[in-house]
Amino acid sequence: MTTATTTTNPRPIIPALGKVWTTLEPLSPVIVRVTTGLLLVPHGAQKLFGAFGGYGLEGTAGWLASIGFEPGLLFALLIGLLEFVGGLMLVAGLLTRPVAVAIVAFMTIAFFIHLPAGYAWNEGGVEMPVFWGLMALSLVIRGGGAYSLDRKLGAEF
Repeated sequence: MTTATTTTNPRPIIPALGKVWTTLEPLSPVIVRVTTGLLLVPHGAQKLFGAFGGYGLEGTAGWLASIGFEPGLLFALLIGLLEFVGGLMLVAGLLTRPVAVAIVAFMTIAFFIHLPAGYAWNEGGVEMPVFWGLMALSLVIRGGGAYSLDRKLGAEF
């Protein structure tokens, strides 16, 4: 017995919106990539420069060392650069997949660090590492997209 499957798009309940969604669909990966990048940049600025109420390299290094990440200064620098420079690279769509892989790895570690605090982000829980990790994973899968430097340069991982 065989069954045939058809792959038709569902009919929009409001037909006029179907054209809107079709027109905007190519922008969806850009929105995810640019938003992910832009929202990571301030976190990197907190760690690198003490901006936005952050603790700077020394404060971040001290905290990282206190939870077992030695040398703390090296880890603070690497994480700060990943969030700040990597975030800017995501915005531009440059080396999207390698940057996103690094963010997925970082957020996996952050998940386990935050796990004892439970779920909610406002209580230091895993909500934000899970969110950022999944956003980065979507970029690993999809790449920089049509509106990226990766595509403009004609090469992506």
